[in-house]
Amino acid sequence: MSDDTGTQATPAGSTGPRPEPIRFFGTTWVEHDNGYAARRTAVAVGSLTAAAASCLVLRLAYQGLQIAAIGGFVTLLMVAMFAICSAMAFRHTWDGFTRRPDPDRQASLRGLLTIGFVGSLLAYFFRSLTEAPGERLHRQEYEEARKQYEKRTTRRSGNPRNRRRA
Repeated sequence: MSDDTGTQATPAGSTGPRPEPIRFFGTTWVEHDNGYAARRTAVAVGSLTAAAASCLVLRLAYQGLQIAAIGGFVTLLMVAMFAICSAMAFRHTWDGFTRRPDPDRQASLRGLLTIGFVGSLLAYFFRSLTEAPGERLHRQEYEEARKQYEKRTTRRSGNPRNRRRA
């Protein structure tokens, strides 16, 4: 059961795993309630709009290079750098939706991901067409935690005094 803020409501005193919130979705991904579809649509439109605006800014930067007449080689290097970094950022972001990223690798790729921000925005857009970005990973982890919790609690049920001793 969820409340209006998208956080998972739990009865007072209950224990057990709680779903991890996802950015822009809270915990609405668990039951697909409280405007989940509208949020997915908004995230898709927002990320595509941001990617389009980013491409416009990159286009203006490219025109600035043309006006500065710095040469074809430097212009080619800049275009190649943004294209390669965007492709790598897309792949890294896409993989981050299915498995937890390594924090050390994430820190070392921070500059590359910043340069390739368009790729990250496009990965976010494409993933939001099918699910909340990262939902599959969070659902797998949540279901596994629930199974482990159920296994632990059912194993402990019953009165230990009534148990026969071997």
